[in-house]
Amino acid sequence: MALTLVEAAKRTQYQIQRAIIEMYARSSDIMMALPFMDITGNAYRYVREETLPGVGFRGVNEGYTESTGVLNPETESLVIAGGDLDVDKFIVSTMGEDHRAVQEAMKVKALALAWTKQFVKGSATTDPRGFDGLQVRLVGDQLFYAGTTDGGDALSLAKLDELIDRVENPTHLIMSKSMRRRLTTAARTYSVGGFITWDVDAFGRKIAQYNDLPILIVDKDQNGDDILAFDEVASTGSTAKATSIYCVSMGDGMLEGIQNSDPVVTDLGELETKPCYRTRVEWYSGLAVFHGRAAARLAGISNAAVTA
Repeated sequence: MALTLVEAAKRTQYQIQRAIIEMYARSSDIMMALPFMDITGNAYRYVREETLPGVGFRGVNEGYTESTGVLNPETESLVIAGGDLDVDKFIVSTMGEDHRAVQEAMKVKALALAWTKQFVKGSATTDPRGFDGLQVRLVGDQLFYAGTTDGGDALSLAKLDELIDRVENPTHLIMSKSMRRRLTTAARTYSVGGFITWDVDAFGRKIAQYNDLPILIVDKDQNGDDILAFDEVASTGSTAKATSIYCVSMGDGMLEGIQNSDPVVTDLGELETKPCYRTRVEWYSGLAVFHGRAAARLAGISNAAVTA
C-alpha cells in the first residue's frame, strides 16, 4: 500500500529522518497529497489496461464471439534528485549548530519545489535525468481545451466539471493560486457560482475545495518562477498566454509516486578540501500513472474571470 510522505514520517524511527520527510511534505501541496509506493530496484514494470474485452448476448444454440482485452506493458524508472550543502565551520562556531539546520531545511524545500515542477512540467526528452510530468503524459481524451481562441479562453465551470468527469474516482484538482482566486471570486458572484468550501490539511492549513475536491496549489519552483503561469500556448495560434488546470485520482492503482526508500539526509562531516561541514540530501523517486483515466488536463485557460 502506498503512503503519503506525511504517513511515511510516522513510520520512521529516526527523528532527523522524520523531520526531513515532513519538510518535504510541508513544502508542496503535491508532495503532501501524493502517495508513494516503495519498489525494489531502479524501475517498476507493470501492465496498464487499455481496452476491455467485448461481451454480448446470444441466442439458444448460438456461440459467443471471442474477444480479449488489451493490456500494455509499461516501465517507470526512478530518478536521482538531491544536492550537497556546505556550511563553513566559522558559521557553526559563531552562530550555532541551528544555522546548519536552517540551511538543510532550505535545501529540502528547494528539492521539494523542484520535484513539484517536474511532476507538472517535467520532460525526460528535455532533461533525460528527470521524468515525464503530467503535461507530457496527458494526451488524447485526457487533454482538452477551454476553447479555440489564440491566447486562450476564460475558464467556465461547465468545462471544469467536464474535466472532473474525465477522471476515474477523482481526488484532487491542481492549479495555480491565480486560478484558485478566480474560482473563489466566481463563487461569490451570483451570476456565476461554483461550490467552494474550505477544510484544513495535515498541517492545519486552510485548503479550498471545489465540489468537495481539494484544490492543490502549484505555486513557485526552486528559482521563484511560477510553475503554472499564463505562459502556455492554447489549442490554436502561437500566443503563450494560457494556463492549465489538472484533475487527478491519487491512490493505489491510479496516480502514485514511486520510490526506492524515503528521502535520505546524510551528514558527511567536515571536508578535507575546505573547513566546511557537508550535508547530502538525496531521493530516488519517480511518477507512475497506472490507469488511463487517473488524470486529465484542461488547457488553454486565459487570464480572465471565470464564467458559468
